[in-house]
Amino acid sequence: MRKGVMRPGHIQIRVLDVEEALKHYRDLIGLIEVERDAQGRVYLKGWTEVDKFSVVLREADEPGMDFVGYKVLDNQTLEKLHGELIEHGCNVEEIPAGELNGCGRRIRFDSPTGHMFEIYAEKERTGKWGVENVNPEAWPRGLKGMKATRFDHCLLYGPNIKGTLDLFRDVLGFELAEQVLDPEGTRIAQFLTVGMKAHDVAFIEHPEPGKFHHASFILDTWEDVLRAADLISMEDVSLDIGPTRHGLTHGKTIYFFDPSGNRSEVFCDGDYHYPDHEPVTWQAEQLGKAIFYHDRVLNDRFLTVLT
Repeated sequence: MRKGVMRPGHIQIRVLDVEEALKHYRDLIGLIEVERDAQGRVYLKGWTEVDKFSVVLREADEPGMDFVGYKVLDNQTLEKLHGELIEHGCNVEEIPAGELNGCGRRIRFDSPTGHMFEIYAEKERTGKWGVENVNPEAWPRGLKGMKATRFDHCLLYGPNIKGTLDLFRDVLGFELAEQVLDPEGTRIAQFLTVGMKAHDVAFIEHPEPGKFHHASFILDTWEDVLRAADLISMEDVSLDIGPTRHGLTHGKTIYFFDPSGNRSEVFCDGDYHYPDHEPVTWQAEQLGKAIFYHDRVLNDRFLTVLT
């Protein structure tokens, strides 16, 4: 049942050198640099996103992800979910408005997989970059690199993905769109959606908590994904795998690494999900085809390199 969570709103990623990271996220992926704050964090967004930012880069000693935030309908929804998160047993912290520039009060909470999440109701609305809201043109001039349109989802590794499914489904209203089951019927991967997309967040069962696999950004077409591959080669960026197609979600994709070792994905297309859809199931013995539909072979680096 939908509970008032609308969409992924932002992700804060740790990088070793913020200026080097900007060559990746701004100049290569094509996100728009919005501003920097007193802490030295850099705020970025995809050009179609109406809120002020969706990606925050924080310079740190270790790469990885600090948290992912989801936008809810209004402050009444925020208060209701705040109480339900406490009742569910999460460790909950209130983050005051303005701690992230332009963002209202946030409710941060932990999860069984060891990741930190937050919900919020208010963020400064700056509109799509370079495109008016009345009689808009098709796209803005001046976009860089891959011309990513928005931050779409992230994939996270940690233990007890069942407990995190319970949290996201029962409290936040996400639905299980797709899953991978082992021969005993245990779920080892899950793809959760809060709207019609194939997934807004995904989890893989893993013994070490709080690990970050990738942040993903949308491109318009398969041709754009192929062009992204050209740019990766032109810039001598570390490639993980692709271009290829997933069996899971059927998105067309390519994976590569930022200078700090965090993995990025750009992709297009993919399945959709309505509330009356049953979860799509893949069997673990078909995991190679599920992840890399064309060559049907697992890439050890894809499965084991995490931040």
